This record gives sequence, structure tokens and C-alpha cells, in this order.
Amino acid sequence: MSGEQKTWTGKAIVARDTLANNGWKMEEVTTKEIEEDELLVELVASGICHTDIMCGSGSGNPDLFYYPRVLGHEGSGYVKAVGSKVQVAKPGDAVLLSFDWCGKCESCKGGLPSLCYESMPLNFGNKASFTSAGAKNAGDIAGKFFGQSSFARYSVAKQNSVVNVTSLVSSKEELQTFAPLGCGFQTGAGTVVNVAKATPKDSIVVLGLGGVGLSAIMAAKLSGCRIIIGIDRVDSRMETAKSLGATHAIDTSKLPDGKTVIEAVQELCEGAGPAITIDTTGVPVLVKAAIEMTRKGGKIIQVGSTPPDFQVELPAFLFMNSDD
Repeated sequence: MSGEQKTWTGKAIVARDTLANNGWKMEEVTTKEIEEDELLVELVASGICHTDIMCGSGSGNPDLFYYPRVLGHEGSGYVKAVGSKVQVAKPGDAVLLSFDWCGKCESCKGGLPSLCYESMPLNFGNKASFTSAGAKNAGDIAGKFFGQSSFARYSVAKQNSVVNVTSLVSSKEELQTFAPLGCGFQTGAGTVVNVAKATPKDSIVVLGLGGVGLSAIMAAKLSGCRIIIGIDRVDSRMETAKSLGATHAIDTSKLPDGKTVIEAVQELCEGAGPAITIDTTGVPVLVKAAIEMTRKGGKIIQVGSTPPDFQVELPAFLFMNSDD
């Protein structure tokens, strides 16, 4: 490890119980010593994602819901220290943080690290990365959430989770602005460009216009999609979607009597439905609607986190007529 300081102490949001039980508290924590392939990063910003809320609000499944832990996975900051085998950055470099991946499985070797076969233990595993700095709650605290645990002043990440952006940013303010690139933006835009492989001939529907959905809208515009439909029920989000390239916006709370969201979408897509449907909400009724509204031969891409126990019943004949 470069430098003499081996551990760092600072504030973090520690989830000791669910959010509903008022279990998230600001505390002083100390990082564990970094290993040879790890970096110590001083965070300057973090986005907040639905998955942070979900994983800090649930109970029952010990693989997902456990406490105490530090969440957060849209972090940006400056490197303070590096392990002996780290090559991606050096102390002082500006970095963005993202998910961890093994680099060895078939998905990783095939250029699909987000589908890593070791994703669950690497990104959701109960690994002690912090200790409490106070006597009241002494003990280990789990970190490495999505490879980073960005709800902390100082956090430890493996170099697979680090992108060096020193040459791309000129100020702390720019680095703060780029924090959501670690999850929300790359998820939405990456789905359109890398998974759906959208083209100008495509019509596309995005259900949910949060950070992920709006990023998908932008990518669809850049891809030249001829019809871009955003679906939500918050006026400001729909207006933002239009300003970013959506050709239409549907408010599911204001549909005419008797008309379903499926019918409203298909009507805007020549009666056949969209070629690409992306659900960013994880809301069961919209997941089901996504399957039904998509045209024959179309692509259905599920991005939003559903409730852990939610099951999709697929009408086999209908599913045979779609790509995904």
C-alpha cells in the first residue's frame, strides 16, 4: 500500500435496520486496511438509486437484506491510497465507482461484466469493510455494496470497480456531476445502445422516467429512434423526457376512461406496439404490461428491480412472438 496511513475515519450513513424503522444513521466509521488489488477513495458525491432503498428496507432474504451495512453505488471521488497491484489509478486521481465483476467467467470474458456469474457475492455479499469508530455500536460493518458503498466519506473498492476520469474532469464540481454514471446513466443508456442495439427504424417505450429511464430516453434520441415514448405519472419527469428527446409522454394516471396503457402505446406505434420496451420501474403491473404491449418480434428488457418474491407468468404463445 502506498503511503503510511493504513485506515481512514469519516462519516458514513450506516443502515443498522430498515429505513422504515429509522435504522439509517450518520456515524463515524473506520475503513479496513486495503488489500493489494484495492483502492481507498475519498468520495465527493454519490447518487441514490432505488436499489439502495430496496436493499436497506427489506428483511427475510439474508443474501440481500442484512445489517449493519453501508449502501450507495453511484460514487465519485479522489484516490487516497492504492494497493501494491493496483494499476488503474494512483493517489490524487479522479475516479468514478461502479459494480464489481470477476473478469474470469463466460459473461465477463464475453464483454458482459454486468452479467457476471459472481455478481451476487461480489456486489451483495456481507463483507466487513468498516468498523464503528464509536464505543456505542462497536463492531464490523458490511461494505463493498455494488463494489463501493458510496454512502461514506471514505470507502474501499477493488480496481475492477474503478474508472479513472482524471483526464476528463477539470474540477471537483464536474466530478460530482458525473457520479450517476456509475449506475443510473450507464444502465439506462447502456440498455438502449448495447442490449437493445436501437436504430433509427425502431420505436421504443421506456416505462419509468427516473434517472435510468431518462438516460434511456437520451440514448434513444442519440440512436435516432423514430418513436420514443416515455411513461410515468409525474408531470415534471414527463416534461424533462420531452426536452431530452421523447416524441410522446403518457401519464398512466390520466388515461381516458376504458383505455389501458397497452392500448395507448400501441396506438402511437401504428397499432403494433413498440419494437423495444424497457421497464425501469420494477412495478409488477407495468412489467406485465411491457410484455403485452410489445410488437411481434420485439425486444422486452427488464431493468428495474422488482420485489424479490415477484413472479412473472408468461403466456407462452405470446412470448414465442417476441425476441426477449
